[in-house]
Amino acid sequence: MSKDQMRYKTLVDQALRGVVKSVLAQVVESGLPGAHHLYLTFRTDYPGVIAPAQLRQLYPQEITIVLQHQFWGLTVGDEHFEVTLSFGGAHEVLSVPYAALTGIVDPSVKFGLQFEPPDQAAEPPAAAAARSPQPVTAPRAKMAGNGLGAAEPAADSEKVVTLDTFRKK
Repeated sequence: MSKDQMRYKTLVDQALRGVVKSVLAQVVESGLPGAHHLYLTFRTDYPGVIAPAQLRQLYPQEITIVLQHQFWGLTVGDEHFEVTLSFGGAHEVLSVPYAALTGIVDPSVKFGLQFEPPDQAAEPPAAAAARSPQPVTAPRAKMAGNGLGAAEPAADSEKVVTLDTFRKK
């Protein structure tokens, strides 16, 4: 088999991350409709992720945040999104490049996507530069009226559900 010089996997992955961007833009515009809520999982150690130090200590590689009842200031940029959530009673701003996402799930409609962050070593320098922390240029969203949720460390008794559970076979 020949080498994939078209980079199909990368192109599809980028397109699917665009779905996340579109969903978040809808939330900025209209809030979360009905029972919809989003679990967003991302690499905390990915270049360009901006998160409080104590959060990085608790979750040095990956975290899942929940956008449901209490979140504020959701903005959608070209390369990343920004949201304010409450962690231990303190409001903290997170800035997450879409490339850092490893998954999104909306359990209300059994929808989910799973990603792998691109190989940073194989990435062109221009793409790496685009991931560097930049101020969010999208206008600040009005308070969505929806709240926050942030993942707590999983208890041993909690059941782990893979995204394959939600995929049609």
